[in-house]
Amino acid sequence: MGCPICRNLERAFEAGLSEYLEARSSAYHRFCTKAAAYKKVDMERARYELEEHRFVCVSAVRVQTLSRARDVSTRLRQVAA
Repeated sequence: MGCPICRNLERAFEAGLSEYLEARSSAYHRFCTKAAAYKKVDMERARYELEEHRFVCVSAVRVQTLSRARDVSTRLRQVAA
């Protein structure tokens, strides 16, 4: 996508996901799940912010519209064949 805000939010989400997975796989997780829970909340916040921005972002809406149009044209070609 061309939107720098989308890219930054995607990076934040990916970083949060990475931290969460790391916290879940640590040996410490067996004894205390609190650290992983905090990481999961941070990751979910980043995911929510990304989804909210994509809802209003002009570039994201344009990409979704174009991909839907391609899906429809591909389906029509399959039906015609």
